[in-house]
Formats: sequence, structure tokens, C-alpha cells
Amino acid sequence: MSDAETGTGNAEAPSEATAGPPISILHQYTKDLSFENPGAPQVFVQEGAAPEVNINVDVNVSRLSERDHEVALQLNAHAKTEDTTLFMAELVYCGLVRLGEVPDEHVQPLLMIEAPRLLFPYARNIISDTTRDGGFPALMIGYVDFVELYRRRLEGLAEAAGGAPAAQETPEPAAT
Repeated sequence: MSDAETGTGNAEAPSEATAGPPISILHQYTKDLSFENPGAPQVFVQEGAAPEVNINVDVNVSRLSERDHEVALQLNAHAKTEDTTLFMAELVYCGLVRLGEVPDEHVQPLLMIEAPRLLFPYARNIISDTTRDGGFPALMIGYVDFVELYRRRLEGLAEAAGGAPAAQETPEPAAT
């Protein structure tokens, strides 16, 4: 028999299985959604070159309590041909995130990398549906490297602080 079965085991430290997840998404929601089709209906009858689509992604975190945070995934898409704007789509998709018992050095990577990874498929679907409903082919945003986005934010903070090593910097959660 094992110690657990006999009840004689050491119960001082909880096992990893009972400690709970390091991150939980409690709720997801669209905080802001905007779609503009400024050239309609002319853009649908004119034939032209393939549009140029620019997509920007950003992540912001607001602390709500010791363990709860709002993680805001911001997606902006702008499609144009030469001088004509076809559409502009902006989305702020948020998650109410609860952190479990994690070391302090893991808090920011969980909030700035893992939480956006969990939210991204839903935000991507909203942008896809919105552009399709706006009369254009569904815009399917490809893979977003949230690790690289986080690294760039650390580097930007290091440069703003006068060249301090990026490895020592931790981005402060930004208000949305």
C-alpha cells in the first residue's frame, strides 16, 4: 500500500496535482469592437490590385486584485489599395484572468504571453467574422508570437530606462 492509501504520508506540502492551475480564464468578453468600411459601396464595384493589409497586435494588463487581472488583447487591421482604405477593424478582447500560486518571476510571462495565447483564437474569430460581415473575404490573422512581443516590450523598457539589461526589467501592467 502507498502512503496515500494508508494515510501515513506527509501531508505538509500539497502535490502539484492539488495545487491548482497557474492560470485560469474566468471570463472572456469583447470590450471594444469597431469596423469601418469608408469606401462602400464603390470599393465593391471597382476592380484593382490585391489589398495591403496591416495588422497590429498589443497586450495590456490591468491588475484588479492580488490574483485577478484583466488581460486586454488589442487587434487592429487596416486594409487599403493604393490611396483607398477598404476597411479598418479594431478589437479589444479581454479575459478576466486569475493566477494561482506562482513565483513572482512567472507572473508577467503568464499575463503577457500565456493569457494572450489563450484569448487569441477567439479574438481572431471575431475579426474574421467582422470582416466577412463587412462584405470582404474573412481576414484570418496568422500565428502571433507572444514571446517575441513580450521580448520587444522588455527591450523597449530597457531602452527607455537608459540601456539597463532587458533580462532585469519586468513590464508593469498597463491600464487599458
